[in-house]
Amino acid sequence: MNPASQHPGVNIIAIHGKAPKIHETAFIAPGCTIIGDVEIGAGSSIWYNCVLRADVAPIRIGERTNVQDGSVLHCDGPKPGDPDGCPLIIGDDVLIGHMAMVHGCTIADRGFVGLGAIAMNKSVIGSDAMLAAGAMLTEGKVMEPRMLWAGRPAKPLRELNDAAIAGMRLGVAHYAENAEHHAEAVGEALG
Repeated sequence: MNPASQHPGVNIIAIHGKAPKIHETAFIAPGCTIIGDVEIGAGSSIWYNCVLRADVAPIRIGERTNVQDGSVLHCDGPKPGDPDGCPLIIGDDVLIGHMAMVHGCTIADRGFVGLGAIAMNKSVIGSDAMLAAGAMLTEGKVMEPRMLWAGRPAKPLRELNDAAIAGMRLGVAHYAENAEHHAEAVGEALG
């Protein structure tokens, strides 16, 4: 089946012979544009007006991950001395807040990117780690698991406690449930 027909109001564009692969259980909100070598896993959600552009390197998104409204995801292709470029790899159960800029980095399972935060090429957000709202994780910086980083440029603040991590997991569950409601509402509105 044509992915565009499964996701009304979404621009799904193939480029360089590569088309997005979206799991049938993923929710993609109207107004999104998904281009090229993008893979989106089961139960994940891409919210209103996001852009995922994989025209020069792959974007991989795991299961139950949410990319919230207005976020931009991109990557960098191979260059002299860097044959692999900077693909964007996002694990399972990741939260990416509204208006985030996520570029050519790695976000491990259960990582968190706050509202309006920026993660740059070859940076790494560890599992259960949080990049605070408005923070900028500069190129090549590595956040260890369970750490909170904040600021521009982002620096380590403290280790996250169990309550903070439990809160992030509740956020994942909330977005998974809310995506089901929005999928139904979008189907009724555009169907």
